[in-house]
Amino acid sequence: MLKSEKKNKELQSLLNKNNNFLISEAIGLLREEVPFEGAIGLLIELNDKTEDNEIKKSIEGFMSDLKDQSASSEVINEIRKEWKVETINMLVSSCWQSGLDYSEYSVDLAKAFLKGNYITAFECLTVIEESVSDLSREEKENILNVFEKDPLPSSNEKNILLQELLTILKK
Repeated sequence: MLKSEKKNKELQSLLNKNNNFLISEAIGLLREEVPFEGAIGLLIELNDKTEDNEIKKSIEGFMSDLKDQSASSEVINEIRKEWKVETINMLVSSCWQSGLDYSEYSVDLAKAFLKGNYITAFECLTVIEESVSDLSREEKENILNVFEKDPLPSSNEKNILLQELLTILKK
């Protein structure tokens, strides 16, 4: 990703104007270029606070269409933050929809699995499952350790998903 404080400030200024037409147009333009560092964070912040469904759909589309592998670290940084449940769901969903490689972030996705709701857990399982063939035995063990250190209560609705994920990781 490119570093550009000027672009970052311009985008931030535009997003703060509360002009949905300009915001949608800017998101459309962002889809046509290599994302610059900070753009994803600004969009996720807007997604988390806006009630406008069209803006949310534009941001979701942008995130799902990411094609620059360097954007994956910024996506994971946003997943680690305290956003609304819907925002985290959208972020994790974008991981598998974009087709980028998130295998190096599987431990982060395992933590999001535990922390999130059922939908987030399902999305995390999908992303981890898609990258499991790229994981070494040690990386799989690191993910398994996350679940050992912070087990789900037996009544948790995510336990079926967790059992599926554990089976996938132990292969």
